[in-house]
Amino acid sequence: MCGVVGIASQYSVSNRAWLLAGRDAISHRGPDDSGEWWSEDGCVGLAHRRLSIVDLSPAGHQPMHDASGTVSIVFNGEIYNFTELRKELATKGHAFRSNSDTEAILAAYREWGIDCLSRLNGMFAFGLYDSRRGVIFLARDRAGEKPLFYHHANGILRFASELKALMADPSLPRRIDTESLDCYLAMGYVPSERCILQGFNKLPPAHALRFDMRTGESEIWRYWQLPKLEADAEKGQVDEVSLLEELEILLEDSVRRQLVADVPVGVLLSGGVDSSLVTAMAVRASSKVKTFTIRFPGHGKLDETEHARLVARHFCTDHVELDAQPTTADLVPRLASQYDEPMVDSSMIPTFLLSQLVRQYCTVALGGDGGDELFGGYGHYSRMLWMKNRLGMIPRPLRRAVSAAAEQFLPVGMKGRNWLQGLGVDLKNGVPLIACYFDPATRRRLMSGQSGWRTPAETIVEGCIPQHPDLLQRATRMDFANYLAEDILVKVDRASMLNSLEVRAPLLDFRIIEFAFGKVPSRLKATPGSKKVLLKRLTARVLPAEFDRQRKQGFSIPLADWLKSGAFREMFHDVLTDSQSIFDQRTVRGLLKGQDRGFNNSERLFALVLFEHWRRRYSVAL
Repeated sequence: MCGVVGIASQYSVSNRAWLLAGRDAISHRGPDDSGEWWSEDGCVGLAHRRLSIVDLSPAGHQPMHDASGTVSIVFNGEIYNFTELRKELATKGHAFRSNSDTEAILAAYREWGIDCLSRLNGMFAFGLYDSRRGVIFLARDRAGEKPLFYHHANGILRFASELKALMADPSLPRRIDTESLDCYLAMGYVPSERCILQGFNKLPPAHALRFDMRTGESEIWRYWQLPKLEADAEKGQVDEVSLLEELEILLEDSVRRQLVADVPVGVLLSGGVDSSLVTAMAVRASSKVKTFTIRFPGHGKLDETEHARLVARHFCTDHVELDAQPTTADLVPRLASQYDEPMVDSSMIPTFLLSQLVRQYCTVALGGDGGDELFGGYGHYSRMLWMKNRLGMIPRPLRRAVSAAAEQFLPVGMKGRNWLQGLGVDLKNGVPLIACYFDPATRRRLMSGQSGWRTPAETIVEGCIPQHPDLLQRATRMDFANYLAEDILVKVDRASMLNSLEVRAPLLDFRIIEFAFGKVPSRLKATPGSKKVLLKRLTARVLPAEFDRQRKQGFSIPLADWLKSGAFREMFHDVLTDSQSIFDQRTVRGLLKGQDRGFNNSERLFALVLFEHWRRRYSVAL
């Protein structure tokens, strides 16, 4: 796991100092080594921070060049099938000077060109310079586990693992993109290729970019997409035993591949379905598996140690239970600085604390991310199906009237308000935006100081909804492409890399993704009364009989309790009522009062506070 920074220009770059500054702004992504390289003509600069995982020797140093010196790369991630790739490429005449997966990408590109992407099984974001063709080739993995930001203007392309590396260049403007801010306030993240800063973009998951240095033009394309649900699966006509066996084989192989490293590896074991299945497969591949669970002293409702302990005992893992230190309000501005494109998810705090503790024991950790989106694990899937079955026959004009009334008359944060607002959605083609933080009317009030504030987020969301006749298929596919990629994976990447810990997600092996969306019918994912149907059937095969298959506990903190009084309350109040805040004071005070009255506004307030800390930290103008 590493950090990459690069620039490619039609003309020789005179200001080169920012490249090193950008590289070192993300030193947490790679404390073990660093490198910088410029082409002879000064038009291309590549820089790298290395966290050594595979081939710890100097032979794995980056930027890395092929034997001819005509192809150069900076790479962040892991290629889990690199051993097989090396063997295949060796038969085609390619020689290797290291044991790294980075060199395997170089050889794969030399052999297959941009089509090499279809052969890579892993999480990755890289920038590759082909001096023979005069092109820069950027690519990002299928699920979006590894980030890649870029800025393309005036014939110059800059790219980096984190936005803060690009902001190290003082020549680039720092202004808020208002449509992206509206999306942030509505959805909790900035979706797809958009970026919170004007003129900047994210390379979306499963996309590649080719920059032609002769013309200064670039093209972006999608190299992979979710498969269509097979006809038999769409009809529900599947052999469930065969599906279960295939899933078990795929997961076992994925975990086996992801345990490979030249540094200590552990498993993040919460005691839930996903992490427990990963643990079960890990012990098949290794006789020595180390598992980790975190607990928060004084917060019994968040304690998962009993469930994790059951799984660890059953599989005889080397189990470590870690006590999180008391959380202080000072952590919020630190995380706001790290999450350099803000996102609304206060579970970034326990994710950071877990990563900090686990890093004392290992450099790589396997987690259970992806299971909910792939196999129907979120509670709102069951509630959506119930809504469709029970309320779908009510004429939509009536449902829309109820939705409008809820938005107008019910206070923000009142329990059930979002679900009532979601009633207005076309349940045959749409997906209710249940996780909306601020509805259009509230967003307009929040931004009332900005004349003519537009609220395009709902239209942007509608454009992201996959076309499929099945509500669950639409919802899971949408969450995979948006919530997973822009919230869950961002949260894990930034929190873990701030501690120089690499977190891997075996459930996001692209073969498992294709299996889940191509072969598993909706009834084996979620129903109005059940979730994760197929995965839970696998737990019956491989986990202890006493394992609680129905438990679903998110990774969270008692933020609502912290906002009642004390340091968190004071810090939130001070930041949001400060004269520098861009948010309307009357609306903010209403949210704070609503929280005091028992409404659920804690995550909404967290959204505003994190954004303000981020904006001030990076001196970003609206």
